[in-house]
Amino acid sequence: MNDKKIPTIGSTMLVSIGGRDNIPAKIDTGADSSSIWVSHLRVDKDGVLKFRLFGEDSPFYNGKVIKRKEFKVAVVRSATGEEQVRYRTYFTLKISGKKIKVLFNLSDRSNNNFPVLIGRRSISGKFLVDVSKAEVERPPKNPRTEPLMKELQENPYEFYKKYSRKGAKQ
Repeated sequence: MNDKKIPTIGSTMLVSIGGRDNIPAKIDTGADSSSIWVSHLRVDKDGVLKFRLFGEDSPFYNGKVIKRKEFKVAVVRSATGEEQVRYRTYFTLKISGKKIKVLFNLSDRSNNNFPVLIGRRSISGKFLVDVSKAEVERPPKNPRTEPLMKELQENPYEFYKKYSRKGAKQ
């Protein structure tokens, strides 16, 4: 019997990665793999993968070039069904005081709420996730949603006709 207590983490956490601390990360048990925002990604003629963590618009960006001779690729499918080839490499991630080695997909996460996503493969057997806990407050919803909700409440049928493809054709 294993007497080790598995630490519990929340659905969002502050993590340390790539020499940077307090990086907001989303813990996503619905995602198979982990992903981190990178920019300026390229493979040079010498076969070395080079990139920078985060993007120039990110408060976590420092411009430091990271070089990796050992890396992988994977074909990943987005939520919309689009397939892309992604480069992958390992980082040591510190989460809730524990260091773990994680294989990250390197991608442009500039349009995501969190620059780091931790998938279930990375945390399986290492952490329990309590979705009622969060270290990082989730960003507010899209500001365009509030006026839409008001419009929906005023006249649900007209809203449906205006915004639904089916409703627009009827």
